[in-house]
Amino acid sequence: MTVWDRPEPTARPVPLDRERIVAAAIALADEGGLEAVSLRKVAARLDVGPMRLYGYISTKEELFDLMVDEVHAEILPEERSGDWREVLRIRAHRTRSATLRHEWLADLLGGRPTLGPNALAVNETTLAALDGLADLDTVLRAVETVGAYFTGAIRREVADLRAERATGLSKLDWQRASGPYVSRMLATGRFPALAKAIHDGTEVDAETSFTTGLEWVLDAVAAKLARPSS
Repeated sequence: MTVWDRPEPTARPVPLDRERIVAAAIALADEGGLEAVSLRKVAARLDVGPMRLYGYISTKEELFDLMVDEVHAEILPEERSGDWREVLRIRAHRTRSATLRHEWLADLLGGRPTLGPNALAVNETTLAALDGLADLDTVLRAVETVGAYFTGAIRREVADLRAERATGLSKLDWQRASGPYVSRMLATGRFPALAKAIHDGTEVDAETSFTTGLEWVLDAVAAKLARPSS
């Protein structure tokens, strides 16, 4: 039985429900990451005994599932679009925005399917927009491909942000500190393609990189959807 199947306990002297528990857990995670979340700490935030929580949540993994589903309410588009490409584009950008607000989400993206009502609604909106454009397996692979792109790109962006905080060096500071070593390595002539990329390539910000890559992936999906299945 999933946490969504299991009814909440009846009212007790101190008001408590899963909504308050999840809100407290998200606040802790926003402040200190997933490592800051435990049933004991959530109980302390709510000023109740830890055992009180077990009537609502059995494990920390269930709590994480509830937290992820709560954030999916932020990902769910406000209006439905009939354009499959726009639906996937909005999902990708809203997932990125939600993750930048709740960095801990990056650690839980791309794992087992999320089965909460908000996550199911996000998936329903996505699949409904692609319904009838190709056979079902092609549609599913298209959604997986776009999801794999934005999940990987988001996780990489969050990893960069965490590294910047951990070292105290901005990306530019890090490049400057690494510059002498990189210049010596490139001067050996062993890495001509890399040297060209570093010297002639255009530096773009994270949002531009994310948007450009997403559009390329959507172009590839569009070409596949337009091709008759073999």
